[in-house]
Amino acid sequence: MNRQTRLQALSEFLKAQRAKVSPESAGLTSGARRRTPGLRREEVAQLAGVSPTWYTWLEQGRDIKVSSFVLDAVATVLQLNADERKYVYSLALEAGPTSGLPPEEQPEISPSLQKILQELKHCPTIISDRRCQIVGWNEAASHVFLDFEQLPPEERNMIRLLFTRKEFQRLAVNWEHFASGFLAIFRAYYGQYVEDEWYERFLETMRGVHPEFQTLWEQSRVSSSPEVLIEFRHAKAGKMLFHLTSLQVHGSADLRCSIYTPVSGTTTEAKLKQLMERQAVRET
Repeated sequence: MNRQTRLQALSEFLKAQRAKVSPESAGLTSGARRRTPGLRREEVAQLAGVSPTWYTWLEQGRDIKVSSFVLDAVATVLQLNADERKYVYSLALEAGPTSGLPPEEQPEISPSLQKILQELKHCPTIISDRRCQIVGWNEAASHVFLDFEQLPPEERNMIRLLFTRKEFQRLAVNWEHFASGFLAIFRAYYGQYVEDEWYERFLETMRGVHPEFQTLWEQSRVSSSPEVLIEFRHAKAGKMLFHLTSLQVHGSADLRCSIYTPVSGTTTEAKLKQLMERQAVRET
């Protein structure tokens, strides 16, 4: 993304984060009723030890001189986590790796990673790249989500599927929470690969086609490895509970392994086994 696009992304993120911080949590008194939630700009500036004008310019996306020391102070006031700090630093300081593999080159799944996919027989598992493009999955994932093999490779983008496929929207009991987890990961990549213009083109397309995307994008946090409890209402199996664990795969390709582990003490694993067994019988 070019410099102006980065600064605009930084502006939007700072505004959204400021709105989430209550005066009380920042050590201030709320005082008179506020027209908008969160801290005021001058309060952020005061707590961070910078001038109100400088912080206003930063939040407006102006091209000003920024140091990591001052950014750290602002990040502390806005109560950013480690991933969100990295995101802000990447946008403000233009720090981050280059775009890496061209879009037409799909990362290869190593034999060892393919073996892991097979061994996680009753844990739906998806392998995705830094653009959230699905490049690998196991049989369990096909039963819980959809048969990715039936989709053209260019359509196997997890973010796009969340907003375009009714299967995903009906599956998660709290779809917005489900989608926000993936957007948090996507935002982490967006800040990390600041030189890759693909992200801005993708965001522009999603905003234009799916109006609800922009709202969730503005509200999304930044997380490279969220762990969440997800409740699904599967069309054939009914209620299913999974713990989602997202892991980085070390290697030349920036891959992520998303593992859905059936919650212990529930009937989720038994239901998944029945789904897979019935499919195996139909195929014989």
